[in-house]
Amino acid sequence: MPNTQTPRVLIIAPHGSYRTSPFIQAARQQQCDVLIASQGKYSIVSEYAQGLQINLQEIDEAVRRILEEAEKHPFTGIIGTDDSSTEIATRVAAKLGLPHNPVKAVQLANRKDHARQQLARFKVNIPSFRILNLLEPLASQCEGLQFPCVLKPVGLSASRGVIRVDEIGELAEAVARVENILENEGALPDDVRHTLLLEEFIPGQEVAVEGMLYQGNLEILTVFDKPDPMNGPYFEETYYLTPSRFSEDVQQQIYQQLETACQAYGLVEGPIHAECRINENGVFLLEMAARTIGGLCGRLLTFGTGYSLEELVLAHARGERLALERQDEAAGVLMIPIPEAGILKRIEGLLTAQQVPLIEEVNIQIREGYELIPLPEGGSYLGFIFARGEHVEEVEQALRKAHACLKIVTAPLWKVQI
Repeated sequence: MPNTQTPRVLIIAPHGSYRTSPFIQAARQQQCDVLIASQGKYSIVSEYAQGLQINLQEIDEAVRRILEEAEKHPFTGIIGTDDSSTEIATRVAAKLGLPHNPVKAVQLANRKDHARQQLARFKVNIPSFRILNLLEPLASQCEGLQFPCVLKPVGLSASRGVIRVDEIGELAEAVARVENILENEGALPDDVRHTLLLEEFIPGQEVAVEGMLYQGNLEILTVFDKPDPMNGPYFEETYYLTPSRFSEDVQQQIYQQLETACQAYGLVEGPIHAECRINENGVFLLEMAARTIGGLCGRLLTFGTGYSLEELVLAHARGERLALERQDEAAGVLMIPIPEAGILKRIEGLLTAQQVPLIEEVNIQIREGYELIPLPEGGSYLGFIFARGEHVEEVEQALRKAHACLKIVTAPLWKVQI
């Protein structure tokens, strides 16, 4: 039974989300009671099993159930952790008079095709694009197409189904592959299942950006450099390093593109996560979501007297704003890539990797005996390696050295044909 004298927050999350645990920790740091709303009735994780059971695909019903719960025990803040839960969070927060974005803005952030069209109207610097309807002949939709280009599902995240294609034959194969991914996905609206985004491939260096919106004013929290080239055919993220080595001028261009993008979407409150490409033609916005960064990468960020990213978001959701002071130290993470499909047998060299100077932690997320699914079908990482140091260059070197210590041993997966 929650303590009615203690602030109470609701975290709406898909079962198994990487982001749930950091938000629970943030709530405890701020001495808040916390309730999880999810589809985790039979979860072995108590916070899910004992939480409010909702279906994230049934938005109206989920909102109704949450509002009923709020009448019994009020919430002082509402968090949607992932793309699948942000619209529910927005609708509930609006009903309860808590900080929120317009529903249409969140819907735009969750649909790559609609977002691209809106960004083009506001003249944000984005790749040229086409929207493919899988119910219509592909050839007629690809006349005059310039290669290379990038194929994307409009409703998936974590680079799932994102494939670079260099000629028309590869495009047909990639479309069939993405169709299969969508067919095996859970409950998706028919228009999401039958729509793909085909956009110009933008060469250059890539960055990820974390920001917060306060009443329409954007504050950049950090810019992460991605030092490895991301040229495809799949776009697995590996190294994130901060602070960025890009100049103040380039970082100001990033800010201007994101500020205009927020205006285009209509986003005014809460976290944003964006991906940009930078080359001699400027800064190009590739993606922007109305949520925090994925995985466990948010733990790289600490502000002021040790505030975490999740504490900033949680305070905002409760109508508060924490004072920020940037930390001077460099930090980085390696999202350990899955080298090949199969069954994970073991990971060798973990202790050696952990002992590399500047390495804070090697965190393995997938256990022995579980199936490994690489991109573009998969959407998970093997784990994370974290490092901190005085200079970003030495942090990068430490991460690379620690990764080189690891040997991932897999066994083939034999599937019975029926």
